[in-house]
Amino acid sequence: MSSGQRFGMLGLLYVTLTCAIWMLLLIVAPAAMMMDFAFRPFLPPTEWGSAADVYTLRNFAMALGDEFNRAIFLKTVWASVVTTAIAFVVCYPISYILARAGRSSWVGIAMIALLVPFWINEVLRSFAWQLLLAHDGFFNQVLVGLRLVAEPVDFFGRNVGVLIGLVYTYILFMIFPMYSAMESLDQNQIEAARDLGAPWWRIHWDVVIPHAKSGLASGCIVTFMLAAGSYAVPQMLGGTRSLWFTQLIYNQFEAINWNMGAAYAMCLVVLCVAFILIMMSLFRVRLRDIAR
Repeated sequence: MSSGQRFGMLGLLYVTLTCAIWMLLLIVAPAAMMMDFAFRPFLPPTEWGSAADVYTLRNFAMALGDEFNRAIFLKTVWASVVTTAIAFVVCYPISYILARAGRSSWVGIAMIALLVPFWINEVLRSFAWQLLLAHDGFFNQVLVGLRLVAEPVDFFGRNVGVLIGLVYTYILFMIFPMYSAMESLDQNQIEAARDLGAPWWRIHWDVVIPHAKSGLASGCIVTFMLAAGSYAVPQMLGGTRSLWFTQLIYNQFEAINWNMGAAYAMCLVVLCVAFILIMMSLFRVRLRDIAR
């Protein structure tokens, strides 16, 4: 049955127009405005449209050509990749266990336990981690009390706090795509591989991962993009000596230099697009598979 027969022509027209307006107003138009600002110099309103108001790459040269900005950008890329890798390692066994459990009663309880903390605002959760990781916080009291360290650890000055906060904040965006993809795996395939003598790592490499590759790719992409674009977590858990690229973007917009801020934001967009292409190539999936 076609979509026209199922929903009727008016229903199909309504859905199409709604999606088109949504994409135009909230995606295409803002992206086009950002690109226009990024390629134009920062000028006072009286000089808009003058001979000096021409398209240029000067903003991008400043965004990534400056040594300080480039170091912050590379640190953001590195930390986002590390966050994604840690979330992947933590979430893969959790998702697999939940998927293998099928319809067991404790699965629903586990899902609720995962969801409940995220009903609280991200800022409040980051503030809670700020208290836990503080100089006299819970973790430092435990470490010093057990004599694992001689003095409290500076979690905020070494980006450790940011990594912990990012993994915790976006871990669900890794778990649920993985779980959704693994849930549809036929358990008989795993049993057959085990009966044939395949070790556990071979079962995952040849059976589970190829079946769930779209979910794995989706989880990695969403987690990386959210980590790279996060502002609240680095702001609250990064300390005074740690800067994130999104903080540089915010500083430019706060200084009313929208052109430079747009150029910084475009660099972040290009980074995310490049990561999507890398994940698609690594897991050998198409964009349609990721968007399911």
